[in-house]
Amino acid sequence: MNYYMDALKKYAEFDGRATRAEFWYFVLFDILIAIGVAIVATVIGFRSLSTIYTLAVLIPRIAISIRRLHDIGKSGWMILVGLIPVVGAIWLIILYAKDTTTEPNLNAPQAQ
Repeated sequence: MNYYMDALKKYAEFDGRATRAEFWYFVLFDILIAIGVAIVATVIGFRSLSTIYTLAVLIPRIAISIRRLHDIGKSGWMILVGLIPVVGAIWLIILYAKDTTTEPNLNAPQAQ
């Protein structure tokens, strides 16, 4: 759960790196919370609650995805590969699953 909270604290931080564990734990807790919110929204009859949650975590999802790409030595712009139907999503999952690179990422903006 700490990874999820850390990602939310870095709400719009697009530079830096996110480890494989940090990224995948964020995804896991995000899915679990989204399912919980959907159940609560259905029970109370307020279906827009799921949409509100999705919009609230949209920027942190993008930010942690870009930081994960920086961690494997790719540019954050590689996230746009996900716009290609089916193949793009599969390719991003493969990239997100890659191990961390130790060399500095020349494609990422450098923190000041």
